[in-house]
Amino acid sequence: MKWDECLLCHDAACSRSCEVLQPARLLRSLYFDNAEAVRNELGGQVPCTDCDGHCRQSCPVDLDIRGILTSLAPDKQREINYDVLKTDFCGIPLENPFLLSSSVIASTYDMCARAFEAGWAGAAFKTICLMDIVEASPRFSAIKGDNNRLIGFKNIEQLSDHSVVENIKIFKELKKNYPDKFLLVSIMGRNEEEWAYLADILNDSGADALELNFSCPNMTEENSGSDVGQIPELVERYSRVVKQHTRLPFIAKLTPNVTHIEDSAEAAIRGGADGVAAINTIKSLIEVDINPNDGIAQASIGGYSGKAVKPIALRFTAELAQDEMLDGKHISAMGGIETWRDALEFIVLGADSVQVTTAVMQYGYRIIDDLKSGLALYLQDHGFQNIKDIHKTTISGIVGTEKLDRSYVIFPRFLRDKCVGCQRCYLSCQDGGHQAIKIVDGKPVLNPDNCVGCHLCVLVCPMEAIVSSEVRVPKEKLGRI
Repeated sequence: MKWDECLLCHDAACSRSCEVLQPARLLRSLYFDNAEAVRNELGGQVPCTDCDGHCRQSCPVDLDIRGILTSLAPDKQREINYDVLKTDFCGIPLENPFLLSSSVIASTYDMCARAFEAGWAGAAFKTICLMDIVEASPRFSAIKGDNNRLIGFKNIEQLSDHSVVENIKIFKELKKNYPDKFLLVSIMGRNEEEWAYLADILNDSGADALELNFSCPNMTEENSGSDVGQIPELVERYSRVVKQHTRLPFIAKLTPNVTHIEDSAEAAIRGGADGVAAINTIKSLIEVDINPNDGIAQASIGGYSGKAVKPIALRFTAELAQDEMLDGKHISAMGGIETWRDALEFIVLGADSVQVTTAVMQYGYRIIDDLKSGLALYLQDHGFQNIKDIHKTTISGIVGTEKLDRSYVIFPRFLRDKCVGCQRCYLSCQDGGHQAIKIVDGKPVLNPDNCVGCHLCVLVCPMEAIVSSEVRVPKEKLGRI
């Protein structure tokens, strides 16, 4: 068994059985793409080499924990400088860029307090409103991948079901007890009067900034949520109302259920917003009843999130970062972030802060450990003094397909020592590509006369035995190969 088969137990028996290490924490770091932190913690040695393996004996899935850890090449231990993660939110200091996004994970005092204690820099509190919120049950569903991991997650959750007065009491208590943590309060109104009231009453509530929810796809009330976010004129109007009634900085949380997200972003800026947040969940439908004999089961369109939406969120982040009207404005990005590497991708595109929900719902607040250590080690190892040094460093490389250089082909390269002869590449190339692979002695061989360099074979190989050659062959030379 491999590390990715770890169950990520709470109060893990493997750690309770070990007097030297915390195996559960180390396995969790591997699970979240943070092997460097594991090597760093091992500090040049693996003390479990001569251990009797109590950790494996206590593991409910018989994971070879000792074998996994001893297979790592340990590194010289170095101190992690978390100061490199310091940044700000519209001028308000943040100890790191990681925030809980507005959702159930940031909906009570206790939850936010535990997240702050764990190391999150702040939280966008679950959206407060003047509506009577009644939720459905159940309200979550998911698409799962290998090892039962959530690939896509659907919810039909709405807003906070606590009164404004109750929530303000929470905000004041949080700010009193955690003065250095950042409190972003999400609000939603149905008309100008409600937006104005909420903006006014939150001025002295303990909130550091506001997030205007123009994007929830699950609202039962008209003129709310994503229904508003899809109309730039309304986004601008309500942003302007909030601007007139708040002394706090505020950002607009945008819906991805549009063709051009920058239209609503620019409308929010015209209305006085100090930045934007994107993306909220994408309207979706999963778990359709396919049995025609048991009547029609109710199904509801809801908001889709999780790892599956990250490519869409990255696209919208890039488009916002490239919009000149948003220069100097805060971009808080979210959508499928689970690891420090996920967060880094958003930051190098132009995000100033990142927000997380679905990964916390699946794995808990504890993921902040690897978000912080993974990103801090990356910055240190690459010589960056501060996280702002990597902001927008790759955005110039994002271009439209019409600007791609189409004058060359990059051929795949076959690693025959890794190939097991499953011939999956041949099948895919035959039926989904350009018939550029033939089989010789049971293993694939490239026919360069047919290959167009699409790399479908690279993607489908289960053994990672096909890689890019990284050699660019001009198309005019292909006939002489």
